[in-house]
Amino acid sequence: MLNVVAIAAGASIGTLLGGRLPERLRDTLVAALGLFTLALGAQQALAAFGDDLSGAVGRSAPLLVLGAFADGLHGDLGLLAVKSLLDGFAMLAFASYLGWGVAASGLAVLVYQGGLTALAAVLQQVMTPAVVAAMTAVGGLLVIAIGLRLLGLARIRVANLLPAILLAPLAAGLAAAAR
Repeated sequence: MLNVVAIAAGASIGTLLGGRLPERLRDTLVAALGLFTLALGAQQALAAFGDDLSGAVGRSAPLLVLGAFADGLHGDLGLLAVKSLLDGFAMLAFASYLGWGVAASGLAVLVYQGGLTALAAVLQQVMTPAVVAAMTAVGGLLVIAIGLRLLGLARIRVANLLPAILLAPLAAGLAAAAR
């Protein structure tokens, strides 16, 4: 819900500012979001390779998917709060030239994020540290891809790669069984 509020607030401010928000400021804001996203993605991807995986869900998770899982499993809103902040500023930048339509993304986030949070609560027993680590590593790489896309450095179709988050634990399990 926090994310939906941030989207609505950012979209409202951006729409109200409209053309008065200088293009240089919009570009700088999107670049800052891209850099922050790259750093966060790198931290998430590398955290999965650390020695202590016991608290991996609480410390590092992909912004929406595993952030929702952290909320559903442990009531940890940390990464969703970071995502909300990012989304709020992104909506401010995009709504300043695209208008109110960007606020509609809040409804999709509400359904998707809420569904994933509920699913995490149901799957609580199978979300072992190894499963979380595999999902976190892949999620971190996807967050890096988003950052590269925001910076205009790569045209990676990140949404097409989202199934990798679910396939990562399966691949990690198969690799462990093969050892």
